[in-house]
Amino acid sequence: MKLIDSKTLLNLAKAYAGETQAYTRYKFIEYGARNEGYNALSEVIDKIVFNEFNHARMLYTAIQQASNKTIDNIDIATGYPLAEIKIYKEFEKTAREEGFEEIANLFKMIGDVENCHKMLFEDLHNQMSTGTLYKKPKAVKWKCAGCGYEAEGKEAWDTCPLCKAKQGFVMLKLQDGVC
Repeated sequence: MKLIDSKTLLNLAKAYAGETQAYTRYKFIEYGARNEGYNALSEVIDKIVFNEFNHARMLYTAIQQASNKTIDNIDIATGYPLAEIKIYKEFEKTAREEGFEEIANLFKMIGDVENCHKMLFEDLHNQMSTGTLYKKPKAVKWKCAGCGYEAEGKEAWDTCPLCKAKQGFVMLKLQDGVC
């Protein structure tokens, strides 16, 4: 089967559209965090934004390989879940069934990364909603992303003692096991 005639091509296009949506969605979150003074949080999210950009790039590259001719349109009228993990498993299965092992592996690996993103966002949401983003039950090392100053304690400082950066510059402590 040729990629241009496959359901896998349609799934690549759906995944590409979903990744570009995720890129924009996370860029909005990063922008909001930065505007609220959560600089360290915005830096974490910015890495995810870059991941989503690269996912879209890889998917688009796979689409371009489907034909030597220009592909004018791929009709992908579909709903888009905000969590992509489930659809990547389905897309992987279809690609394997159609004999596109490399694309199936691409879907699998992107799905694995998306699962890490999910765990990271859940951890950050939990810390923000429970007030533990800058407070921990045991002393930890806090580091200023602005100047590199470090200090141990159960709570991060409100203002860096060295460079006077606001608390939002304190690097975040993620739950063990979060990607």
